[in-house]
Amino acid sequence: MTSASQASLPDEPPALARLYRKLTLRLVSVFCLCYFAAYLDRTNVGLAKLQMLDALGISDTIYGLGAGLFFAGYVLFEVPSNLILQKVGAKLWIARIMVTWGLASGLTAFVQTPLQFYVLRFLLGVAEAGFLPGVLLYLTQWYPDARRARIVALFMVGLPLSSMIGSPLSGWIMEAFDGLARLGGWQWLFLLEAAPSVLLGIFVFLYLPNDIASTRWLGADEKAMLQARLAADRIDGKQEAIGAAFTDPKVWALGLIDLCVLLGLYAISFWLPTILRDTGVRDAYTIGWWMAVPNAVAVVATVWWGTRSDRKRERRWHIVLPFLLSAAAMVAATAGPHGLGATIVIFTLINAGAAAAMPVVWALPSAFLRGRAAAAGIAFACSIANLGGFASTYLIGWLRDTFHTQNAGLYGFAACLLVGAMLALSYPARLVNR
Repeated sequence: MTSASQASLPDEPPALARLYRKLTLRLVSVFCLCYFAAYLDRTNVGLAKLQMLDALGISDTIYGLGAGLFFAGYVLFEVPSNLILQKVGAKLWIARIMVTWGLASGLTAFVQTPLQFYVLRFLLGVAEAGFLPGVLLYLTQWYPDARRARIVALFMVGLPLSSMIGSPLSGWIMEAFDGLARLGGWQWLFLLEAAPSVLLGIFVFLYLPNDIASTRWLGADEKAMLQARLAADRIDGKQEAIGAAFTDPKVWALGLIDLCVLLGLYAISFWLPTILRDTGVRDAYTIGWWMAVPNAVAVVATVWWGTRSDRKRERRWHIVLPFLLSAAAMVAATAGPHGLGATIVIFTLINAGAAAAMPVVWALPSAFLRGRAAAAGIAFACSIANLGGFASTYLIGWLRDTFHTQNAGLYGFAACLLVGAMLALSYPARLVNR
């Protein structure tokens, strides 16, 4: 993280680069840990599924619906949550989000019926709603447009790190704790992995500054330098009225593009454990280690590609090219059955493409939104994207139960990525390449 955050832009004074490095170490590293915990609590159900379905006697269709109901709660409360954050401040609201999602995730250990599973997954989505758009909005209040992709990349690297480290850890928990205190390994998984979210929420409340002016670890000259750099950003073409968040076609396009990213990432998170088991890998611990491989590559790809987008001052093709890579790999995945090695390579390419594109996608909204429009617009775009997350998880579960294959879903995801690439090219270069 240090080298990427320290790098200067071509026209940036070294003193300013050092100041942004200080910010990144103090703020972005904390948000990266929070995203790590959030994504772990959101997706550990993919590994828990390997034991939970037999323990509770539920089907892939029920699992797919339950996993997807997270997104229903997330979508319904995304915009209100981000508007509340803008009103009460990031410190209080992000802390609230983290504590409540940790509690909801931990309670999943005690579900006994499909209805209970559905309710808690929905409540987990309600609890987490607003975290991602809230952090993205918060970062726009500290970093200029020209630094946006690399900073978002350093924050979002928590996502592949969560899967890279969390998957082997989750597999080990399920194997090592299975039967302890008469609880299954999948139950211990939810209980133990919920604790970091709650603790990080408390830390955020005690540590996070609400804005530049209230930051106690910045000097007056440093605050002035940061505020002057933000003031120097071009505001032509940026909308501030809240109605623009719901009517501007660029916001709708942003949501659809992010949907395409999520399709790739959720194909990995929710279904790769099952696909790996189909290749002959049986125990959860080994599956967890193999899942770390695509995510290790995604960590590098995310930071490198986001930094490259800022240096080149180019956004559109930095979205299109990773999308094309992921789409091609999804088509290749359907040409199986593949052995373990080929499966890992294919899903590594899917994951790397989706992960690399994500920070560049979320560098776009600050090019045309600001203020309340940015708060509502970022959240609304997230809502559009997560509607697709709900549909995709349920669809693959239904397809596996009905046709005993996920190929139809992968073809559909690949087609969506091609649509996303065309949407990215629909943004005027003069607007987004700042």
